Amino acid sequence: MPQSVSGVEMRKRQQGRIEGPPQAPGHPRPNTCCLCWCGCCKCLWNEDRRERSERQTCTKMDSIEATEELHPTLDEVIAWSRSFEMMMRSPEGRDVFREFLRSEYSEENLLFWIACEDMKKETNPSVVEEKARIIYEDYVSILSPKEVSLDSRVREGINQSLAEPSSTMYEEAQLQIYTLMHRDSFPRFLNSSVYRDLLNSKRACLDT
Repeated sequence: MPQSVSGVEMRKRQQGRIEGPPQAPGHPRPNTCCLCWCGCCKCLWNEDRRERSERQTCTKMDSIEATEELHPTLDEVIAWSRSFEMMMRSPEGRDVFREFLRSEYSEENLLFWIACEDMKKETNPSVVEEKARIIYEDYVSILSPKEVSLDSRVREGINQSLAEPSSTMYEEAQLQIYTLMHRDSFPRFLNSSVYRDLLNSKRACLDT
């Protein structure tokens, strides 16, 4: 049965309100439905949302794959208990140790040490200067929530070095934080559930 004229016209008017006015050739359609929440239209907002979702999914998958690749062996996990230096040299060891430090709200100590290690490898003076500033603002400044515990003598040396930064200007401060983690945090790490659960899981894998 043919549709009534009034019904056809009503559908055209509704479609016109949804799609908006026709655009001139060569001109992009404006984002007229930026408040659309259902995802049924093909507006720029929904296209951007889909692209962001795809990028986030890829990022998550990359992160999962990277984590799966960093599985230490039982021998490596046992070796960490015998040598703090060996654990710090291992990317997997630092990741596990960082998880423990995060539970103690002292993650900044390891992050500071890693940042200093990265800076020591830099040879470009402008990059060294930029990294020196970032490290100072993030971990040395008393205004930073991630400030690490350094004595006044070391702080004074850092303040003087800021005028002419070098890639090794944080070396003494880095050693002080390394010693702090070794003597204070590392023994607790070895007795923590973070380390013991990892150790037990590695042993269980060998038994199965």
